[in-house]
Amino acid sequence: MNYIPQLYDFLRRLSANNNRPWFQAHKDEYDHLRQLWLADLERFIAAVAQWWPEVASQTPASSAYRIYRDTRFSPDKTPYKVYFSAAVCPQGKSAERPGLYLHQGPETERITIPSGIYGGLWCPSAQVLKKMRQAIVDNEEEWLDIVQPLEKIYPGWCGEKLKRAPAGWPIDHPMIEHLNLKEYGKFRPLDERFFTNPRWPEHAAEMRRPLKPLLDVINYTIDE
Repeated sequence: MNYIPQLYDFLRRLSANNNRPWFQAHKDEYDHLRQLWLADLERFIAAVAQWWPEVASQTPASSAYRIYRDTRFSPDKTPYKVYFSAAVCPQGKSAERPGLYLHQGPETERITIPSGIYGGLWCPSAQVLKKMRQAIVDNEEEWLDIVQPLEKIYPGWCGEKLKRAPAGWPIDHPMIEHLNLKEYGKFRPLDERFFTNPRWPEHAAEMRRPLKPLLDVINYTIDE
């Protein structure tokens, strides 16, 4: 039996009843769905490892995020996320490194992030962002050779960008579009129907294969 419709139904009900008493009353259902999803996540990691061998050491436990929200500094005090998510990265999900981010869940009034898979570098430190910008300028042709073909598959960049040129760079720099980026990531939306395919882990992994050169050049830049 395909569990994905049940998973999305559970997450919709959780969104409407985001409180501890409701969650505890449905904890067995959550645990069951979580185990099925982690098994699929393991398949996803294995499929990604076919073209990115460095992630082979990662596991569902090292990649999956908890459903419990950190509400300490958020005005939203609801205790649970209404989606399942994971980050697959050779250095682990907490590393300041490029990786793949999987987000599964229905759109709700509270959460509008669409289901899908992201690939790239998010929330880099100022030091890493500085290295990225310098590397892009120093290797313009190589950078464009990598990112321009991706535009046909993943148009545009996801993530934050500056409204003005970063300090030290002229506003008319030929690479200003890339220098203004604060994150270097590509996104592919994938709806509930996609995930109902029993082979979704393998299909989703294969969709990410074109991002390998981007992931490699970001890793190289960080290590340089």
